[in-house]
Amino acid sequence: MTYGVDATLELDRLRERLAAASASRDAATATARDGSALTAAAVLVPLVVRPFGLQVLLTRRTAHLHHHPGQISFPGGRIEPDDASPESAALRETEEETGLTPASVEILGEMSEFDTSTGFRVTPVVGVVRPPLALRPDPFEVAEVFEVPFSFLLDRANHQRHEVFWRGRWRHYWAMPWGDYYIWGATAGILRALVDVLVPEP
Repeated sequence: MTYGVDATLELDRLRERLAAASASRDAATATARDGSALTAAAVLVPLVVRPFGLQVLLTRRTAHLHHHPGQISFPGGRIEPDDASPESAALRETEEETGLTPASVEILGEMSEFDTSTGFRVTPVVGVVRPPLALRPDPFEVAEVFEVPFSFLLDRANHQRHEVFWRGRWRHYWAMPWGDYYIWGATAGILRALVDVLVPEP
């Protein structure tokens, strides 16, 4: 697979940082969180290699869905009993939602689990996608598939911190508006965590 020089360096660094973070998590002895009330899920964070730079592939969910209708999200969903791992669940859901086959995705690694206020414990799986993309979005779940420049998301000046009073307490969330797309909530939170993995704050 051939990338541009900048993309290659960025992807190599991200692969190394994800591996280091994974090793650190495995070695840590922290108090286990009670996840009994949370539903295990996995998403794919697809990095698309373009001549003009890395892009992040996102979807806009259809308005009739029960969970997060109309919101910007990564392809993914619940981890089913037949899924061998979060990675396999993320790849399965991605193919079902967008038509992107597992063979077209090179996995770089997994990020730390992300708990959502809607009851999911999400494992983000970071992967590189090889153009050309043969996308076949599922019209029931996906209203649109689009790409956002990774350089835009890497710039912390584009990260907005908000708070809202919901279900009896103040909750904080990230937002990263891009053009007509309002990227926020869990999707923005995972992107913020990915930026922290690649470029830790001083």
